[in-house]
Amino acid sequence: MTVADTGRGAAKRQPGAGPFSRFEWLLAGRYLRSRRRDAGVSVIAGFSFIGIMLGVAALIIVMSVMNGFRTELLSRILGVNGHVIVMPIDQPLTDYAAVADRIDKVPGVAFTMPLVQGQVLASGQGTSSTGALVKGVREADLKHLKPVAENVKQGTLDGFDTGEGVAVGSRLAERLGLRLGDLITLISPDGDVTPLGTTPRVKAYPITAIFEIGLSEYDAGYVYMPLTEAQLYFNSEDRTQSVEVFVDDPDNVQAMQPEIEAAAQRPVYSVTWQTQNQSFFSALEVERNVMFIILTLIVLVAALNIISGLFMLVKGKGRDIAILRTMGASRGSVMRIFFITGASIGVAGTLAGLIIGVVFCLNIESVRAFFSWLSGVNLFDPEIYFLSQLPAEIETGEVVLVVAMAIGLSFLATILPSWQASRLDPVEALRYE
Repeated sequence: MTVADTGRGAAKRQPGAGPFSRFEWLLAGRYLRSRRRDAGVSVIAGFSFIGIMLGVAALIIVMSVMNGFRTELLSRILGVNGHVIVMPIDQPLTDYAAVADRIDKVPGVAFTMPLVQGQVLASGQGTSSTGALVKGVREADLKHLKPVAENVKQGTLDGFDTGEGVAVGSRLAERLGLRLGDLITLISPDGDVTPLGTTPRVKAYPITAIFEIGLSEYDAGYVYMPLTEAQLYFNSEDRTQSVEVFVDDPDNVQAMQPEIEAAAQRPVYSVTWQTQNQSFFSALEVERNVMFIILTLIVLVAALNIISGLFMLVKGKGRDIAILRTMGASRGSVMRIFFITGASIGVAGTLAGLIIGVVFCLNIESVRAFFSWLSGVNLFDPEIYFLSQLPAEIETGEVVLVVAMAIGLSFLATILPSWQASRLDPVEALRYE
């Protein structure tokens, strides 16, 4: 074989020895496989894989559950309560019907609901009693409240205005031992004024409908009463306390607030749902951000395990690196071999965590029911968490962010040990082997 033949052979081999060539992947794969002398490295690599997998899965699950909580609470709270509450100044709201009609014509307003409400003590046929919030509304407005109208479990809302019956939440009926058609007794402290003082007002109403919104606070404490009957019961004849306004875009409600107040054509002031629930949703957002930071630390710790594992691998493979260098492998090639080794752990762990997290979120209620059955404990008590089911909403953007963060941390973790491997002097390495 001549020198020219050798040069031609080298030229032919050159394309196959480029960046991330096959032999680099083969060597990286061999370093990942467990061998007796590299058992410690394999154990650390396994823990790194498990750590990244659990961290990514936990991040996806927790963020999805927090998103589900916010979406469910927001949709149900905004579906039952007005987005803007208009209240009178100076004079009682006796022209509530005209005010509601004028606000109805504002672009972006879905519907309006004149309202009379008050706190009462509700009791059933036995000795049990509990506090409740009575809301006096018109039948047409009540049927516009989809969380109520679309979740009537027993009875009907038809003829609500003409009757003297009330609609109650399912948990309230259960707590008082009441069924459809039974009488619920309501006791209000603001009753009739007599020479001996104010006497509580006590009146019994038949239950004509039982609804289940899915929010335990509402299902256990709301009573809907015909508007005219509520006006009589709360001594508010021919007037209401407020007009609740529901808009098409609740997030844009502050921009609509001045126009709604102007449409009333009388002295009024208003508050938005954002003002009323600001502390609640701010607390949810803070909790969500804190959980993201805490769970990100799991991924960071797993990335640090990759660093320690690769440093041990580089130290144990000093002779191999020296031989590769003397055979013509470049520093870049050695660096890429160890980069592929560490990055493979991170990518595999991230993909496994992604699959586990998504599958868990898609079947979260079944998983909750299984663990509740296994432990014999209710793991999601509606009385505490307000919702009857554990929600989870996967946001693609957040999942992509979690995956990108985990893979990015894994790549960063491999740079320093890979660079150290590439800087290893073959002469020094072989001298001390």
